Amino acid sequence: MAKILVVDDTEITRTELGDYLQKAGHQVIYGSDGASGLAQAETHGDIDLIVSDYNMPEMDGLTMLQRIRALSTHRTTPSFMLTTESSPGLKAQGKECGVKAWIIKPCSPDLVLAAAVKVLGIAST
Repeated sequence: MAKILVVDDTEITRTELGDYLQKAGHQVIYGSDGASGLAQAETHGDIDLIVSDYNMPEMDGLTMLQRIRALSTHRTTPSFMLTTESSPGLKAQGKECGVKAWIIKPCSPDLVLAAAVKVLGIAST
């Protein structure tokens, strides 16, 4: 299955989403903010999908994704935003950064898994 980087400054969100994705057969790595998410991407060149919050300390999610996209190993890695933010301007910025889905919190982990399955073109378990 896929290797997914989950980046969120709220531990419970990271843990619940990560547990759900792992139960579906995916390998999950974590970042607790934008800076640690970037560090994980620099360390793991084989990430298949990035799921990130927008509002985080150190570095917001879109800035993190822009910096990750600058890495040769992640120029085409798909990403989702999982956030409470819904402004059209931020969504447009996300699209420019290659964000494939903008999912508003709170949401069901099923929604994130379904989006991952669709983007990655894999069968869910």
